Amino acid sequence: MADKYEKIDKEVKGQTQQQQPGIEEEMTPEPIYDDQNYKGSGKLTGKVALVTGGDSGIGRAASIAFAKEGANVAIVYLDADEQPDAEKTIKLIEKYGGKALAIKTDLSDDENCQQAVEQVIQEFGQLNVLVNNAGKQFPTKDFLAITPDQLQETFSTNIYSMFYLSQAALPHMKKGDTIINTSSITAYNGSPELIDYSSTKGAITSFTRSLALNLIEKGIRVNAVAPGPIWTPLIPATFDKEKVKQHGASTPIGRRGQPSENAPAYVFLASTDSSYMTGQTIHVDGGDFVGS
Repeated sequence: MADKYEKIDKEVKGQTQQQQPGIEEEMTPEPIYDDQNYKGSGKLTGKVALVTGGDSGIGRAASIAFAKEGANVAIVYLDADEQPDAEKTIKLIEKYGGKALAIKTDLSDDENCQQAVEQVIQEFGQLNVLVNNAGKQFPTKDFLAITPDQLQETFSTNIYSMFYLSQAALPHMKKGDTIINTSSITAYNGSPELIDYSSTKGAITSFTRSLALNLIEKGIRVNAVAPGPIWTPLIPATFDKEKVKQHGASTPIGRRGQPSENAPAYVFLASTDSSYMTGQTIHVDGGDFVGS
């Protein structure tokens, strides 16, 4: 499989998209979101997962892996432009035996988060795994050029939504259930052109640690995954053609990662395999961050 990842990485040419968080079906080559070598073993049988940004990228890959492990999965996507991606993800979840639900909404609004959780409960009757994964980023070289509107949009999408959705979900969660947040390598290494985005990812890391301690007595575990440079729609929707082409080349592994390479980390954190872990972050970044 590693050879396949390397081959796809070399096939990526300079390309851009005009709207965040991006459309997966417009990417060339298509990201690897379904690892055919990954076989489920019932680790999430009887569970219901809610995955934000589940229509594409890492969210899609995690949703597929959850379905392979026996879970029913609800995904949240932002707008009508992403609907074809969402419909494809729904078909993939169902292909592997899971029941699926797609919810179109803007999670930067707290009422929308409440309504999304209510839809999941109405459809499935329970919620056991919450994956806070949706995000946006806006490269800005000049720190002084970061506008209040950009700052508000980045924080509202990336971190406020995690507060809103976690608050909406918790009354329906019980001992043994899990929350998984998507952080980023930028929370640890920083990024000179993604200062607001990196700040939200740092906040997500601290949110994960603090919420884990807060919920420990309830038996609800909270962990995070910090991806490095992964081939998702957010990349061509963020960077210019040259940066897209070189994306991931500076990692110790020497290439960008694929969404499917992140999915097992989400399964691990969602299942009882990680029963002695909370407040932790798994780094899936090609060796980009090596620290304590």
